[in-house]
Amino acid sequence: MSKNKQQEKEMEDLPLEGAQGPGDLGSAPTGAERRQGDREAVDEVSPDVTEEGLDEDAASDLPLEGKVAPEGSDEVSSNEVSPDEGPSEKKSIFGKKNKKDPFKEKFEEMQDKYMRQVAEFDNFRKRTEKEKSQMFDNGAMHVLTKILPVIDNFERGFDMVEDADKDDAFVDGMNKVYKQLMTELENMGVTPIEALGKEFDPAIHNAVMQVESDEYDSGIVAQEMQKGYMYHDNVLRFSMVAVVS
Repeated sequence: MSKNKQQEKEMEDLPLEGAQGPGDLGSAPTGAERRQGDREAVDEVSPDVTEEGLDEDAASDLPLEGKVAPEGSDEVSSNEVSPDEGPSEKKSIFGKKNKKDPFKEKFEEMQDKYMRQVAEFDNFRKRTEKEKSQMFDNGAMHVLTKILPVIDNFERGFDMVEDADKDDAFVDGMNKVYKQLMTELENMGVTPIEALGKEFDPAIHNAVMQVESDEYDSGIVAQEMQKGYMYHDNVLRFSMVAVVS
């Protein structure tokens, strides 16, 4: 025990580290002094941390979670959601706002194709019907054109019959055949063109000569040399006429 006390006494007699002279010698720091020194060292190492809290530079480096925006600031924390923002705004944060349903996209694509095909088929149907009608009219006009000379011969034959022979059975039979033929042509849409005494129309009349006339004015058809015919709205044969000069 005496040896330990002697060692403690020798340690007390040693000068303190960092002393500048004999007058600077002092006793060893106590526990309270050490804690005070530690707090001062921490204050020197972290000047950004004050008793009032974090300064602006240090606070800006901290995570946003839990950060409170200054009063009057427009900034909103990522954890705060405005009451006006709906589910679509929340989805936009995660990039899911513009994502479409693949089933809906496929349905719209098939519907568009269907509507286009319906429109194309309707146009095709109208076009084919028009072409068929034109082909039928062209064929009918070709056949009717061949029949017109037969009608001309009937009319020339009747013009040659004398008044005494008009009541003959043969003439009467031929007249009935002629009328039946004209009735059937009329039912098909064939009608004669009126020319005598009408104003000359180049769309339906074919003028082959000019004549002088006291009965008709200038530009009026005075003579019909060959009768013309219409097939519906188409000219089957132009009327061959003479026009007053």
